[in-house]
Amino acid sequence: MSKKFTLSSATLALCGVLALSACQSSTPAASGPAKSSNNVSAPAAAPASDAASSDAPAASNGTAPANSGSSATTAPAAKGGKTSAPATGNGNSHARDDDWAWKHECTTAQLTVNVTKGDTPSRRVISVRNNGSAACGVSYFPQVDIGNSKSADHTQNILPLIPGGLGGAPNRPIYAGETAYAVLDLNPSGATSGTVTGMDEINVLADDSLPNSSTKNFPLGGASVLKPKLGLYMTSVADAISSMKDATVTQQG
Repeated sequence: MSKKFTLSSATLALCGVLALSACQSSTPAASGPAKSSNNVSAPAAAPASDAASSDAPAASNGTAPANSGSSATTAPAAKGGKTSAPATGNGNSHARDDDWAWKHECTTAQLTVNVTKGDTPSRRVISVRNNGSAACGVSYFPQVDIGNSKSADHTQNILPLIPGGLGGAPNRPIYAGETAYAVLDLNPSGATSGTVTGMDEINVLADDSLPNSSTKNFPLGGASVLKPKLGLYMTSVADAISSMKDATVTQQG
């Protein structure tokens, strides 16, 4: 009995040793996968950071995510808006601005005034061009008189009839780079008798706010003068002729 008990004790002791060895071997096994798991997760994080770093060049190429792409497309739109501005008026936002013209009378330096023969021997076309970059305003019709270039006394100069019923806007706008026309008919009736003699000059002041020194003088061109008529400034010669035919009001000298 004693020997059997001793054998059993040895056996138990051996089992204990084996069990202890089993426990010790299981500990590294458990820690091994844990380390391996950490090693695997690190490379998994690396592609994520690589993907993030690859977004930067994508943004510069216009293929970035929505937030960066939105800002990338906004900048070209703003630039496009700036380049389209000159097309609306010679590079000036007031090039075709009526309100601006009503508040800014044309200056002598802005205007080119000319007088040419019209569609009949007695008609003259007065053209006034705005050479400035912004719209400006002139009176409804040019200040015109007909006189003798050799006379020192211009109090006897003839003032043409003008249309009546004027009112509304403070002046007539001329847009940048455009021309206004007014037609003067020196002898609307075509009469051959009773005409005024000694007249050889047409004097034109483009706007009544300009100084008299800005008056331009043009030769009459041999036409006879009798009850002349002057129309309003218009954008076409045809409209200026129609306006001239409605001139019935005597100007005050």
